[in-house]
Amino acid sequence: MPSVLILNGPNLNLLGTRQPEVYGKTTLADINALCEAAAQRLGLTIVFEQSNHEGILIDLIHAAKGTHGAIILNAGALTHTSIALMDAIASVELPVVEVHLSNIHAREEFRHTSYIAPVALGQICGFGAKGYEMALDALSENIFKS
Repeated sequence: MPSVLILNGPNLNLLGTRQPEVYGKTTLADINALCEAAAQRLGLTIVFEQSNHEGILIDLIHAAKGTHGAIILNAGALTHTSIALMDAIASVELPVVEVHLSNIHAREEFRHTSYIAPVALGQICGFGAKGYEMALDALSENIFKS
């Protein structure tokens, strides 16, 4: 059964209470449950991780090589600042889908730049928690189809 690492970055542990007008009232636990249901439907295994620390996220990306078939990454604000995350993704040579709850292209100018996008298979933003399910569907259809 193909395995996907779902990796969430800084401040996403506060979902449900942090700026609900931007990010909604869905918690990270709710997103995990949504992903578990989608993974079961698609015949995928998922591992769900979150860290507020860039180095831990990089270590998790490195450890994914040889363990997981793909990564779904919501790097939060590190999307717009971290060349190190971009380099980590490029180095493991795994398909990565970048996910954001809000539409980063409709927000502040600094959020329009993603260091993840150039090394990602694709980007899904603006659909809230549904974006994670869309990412699992896309990986199932385009990477894991038999």
